[in-house]
Amino acid sequence: MPQIRPVSDLRNHFTEISRVVHETSEPILLTKNGYGDMVVMSYNEYERLRYETSVAEKLREAEIEAATTSHRFTHAEVMASLRERVGKAVNRENV
Repeated sequence: MPQIRPVSDLRNHFTEISRVVHETSEPILLTKNGYGDMVVMSYNEYERLRYETSVAEKLREAEIEAATTSHRFTHAEVMASLRERVGKAVNRENV
C-alpha cells in the first residue's frame, strides 16, 4: 500500500522520500489540495513496471491473434524463426 503524503513533503523531506521508495520498492502518492497529484517511485521499480506492462500488452495481442485466426505454428517453425532472428541480430552486432 503506497504512502500518501502532501506534495510539499517532496521539497521538505526529499531524502526521506528517496530512502523509502528505494528501501520498500513501494511508490509514494503525493497529494495537492487533498487530491492525488503525482507518484514517486524508484527508477528500478519504474523500469520493472514498464517491462511488466509491455509483456502484458504482448500477451493480450497474442490472445487476440489466437482468437481471430486459426493458423498455428509448430514448435519447429517457432524455433527456426527465433534462431534466424537471433542470428541476424548477432550478425548486426558484429558488423
